[in-house]
Amino acid sequence: MKLYRFITGPDDSQFCHRVTAALNKGWQLHGTPAYTFNAATGTLHCGQAVMKEVEGVDYTPEIRLGEY
Repeated sequence: MKLYRFITGPDDSQFCHRVTAALNKGWQLHGTPAYTFNAATGTLHCGQAVMKEVEGVDYTPEIRLGEY
């Protein structure tokens, strides 16, 4: 089964650590990062899609993607 996640958050070290943790669990980057600026808070937000192939498991909507 193929899994897809889109990790989002403020452009800070915590976001980078979340993406790094996913990569170290076997997720692969998918596409380029996305950025948007929140003018109300003055914060840059980013997102990164990641994908992972998992064998021997069937997809169900109840799957908690972060556990893989």
